[in-house]
Amino acid sequence: MASSTTKSSEKPKLILPWKTKLAMSIASALTDAATHSDGTINRRLLNFLDRKTPPKATPINGVSTKDVTVDAANNVWFRVFTPTPAPSAVSLPVIIFFHGGGFAFLSPASPNYDAVCRRFCRKIPAVVVSVNYRLCPEHRYPTQYDDGFSAVKFIDENRASLPEIADVSKCFIAGDSAGANIAHHVAVRVCQSELQQLRLIGLISIQPYFGGEERTESELRLTNAPLVSVARTDWLWKVLLPDGSDRDHPASNVSGPNATDLSGLDYPDTLVFVGGFDPLQDWQRRYYEWLKKSGKKAQIIEYPNMIHAFYVFPNLPEASQLISQVKDFITNRLSNNN
Repeated sequence: MASSTTKSSEKPKLILPWKTKLAMSIASALTDAATHSDGTINRRLLNFLDRKTPPKATPINGVSTKDVTVDAANNVWFRVFTPTPAPSAVSLPVIIFFHGGGFAFLSPASPNYDAVCRRFCRKIPAVVVSVNYRLCPEHRYPTQYDDGFSAVKFIDENRASLPEIADVSKCFIAGDSAGANIAHHVAVRVCQSELQQLRLIGLISIQPYFGGEERTESELRLTNAPLVSVARTDWLWKVLLPDGSDRDHPASNVSGPNATDLSGLDYPDTLVFVGGFDPLQDWQRRYYEWLKKSGKKAQIIEYPNMIHAFYVFPNLPEASQLISQVKDFITNRLSNNN
């Protein structure tokens, strides 16, 4: 079960179904096999293993999907998830979603992320826009942020790219892991820009992927955690950030010495999710505290017994619970903006 920011005196124990453990072990092994110490990646192997799910205009479990091209030359596109038949409501909020994968892996067509966005679409309900951005190490910072913001601008300028029931004046940006990092930086750009129709009213940050030069207590304690071990995150920062940069670069250490000043920006109300077995949890809490110190509204929900990326495993009850909490957050934001 999730908790508030208060911590129990009992030490949490990691208890996962064997299928989840197996999936995490396989994903970790494949990540290691595809990444090389010289900063290159075996993209052919990854593409072979990540069997893409095509868009499906015919509804499956009440959700239809279509892909929309933003920039063909740079392979920027998004997948639109629409509840079908449309709910009786006059309009639905829009969630612009950025997938995780350390900036280097996966896409909106990856089966896990196609399934996650379907669940968000159906259970909230909302029109979900899952953005495909270019990956590192082939494309380094700030490519991912540029692609994310270009997708937002495209939606703002091409309202017809979304179904009629989508209300872009009730827009949320969301993401998990590296996607939550992108969501933050794209939200900052939105706040610094003048958009025509799109209005950002909330940010959903699921176990955001932040870091810094310091080794935090949770990183030292959970050094060899699945997927986000310290060695893997070090490699990923190295192949994302500009040559000569360290992990206190503002892309990674968003609340650190080089942080963007948010005080003058209309930064959206933010919901942050943290897992107790995630090595990145200290950076995530710092992000939450930094938002509060910057005068922004933020809420944190902790899952003391959960690993990084737990919510992509639908067999975990906590995955459904997280989606319910996202729904509550969206419902509250919509009611406060009417």
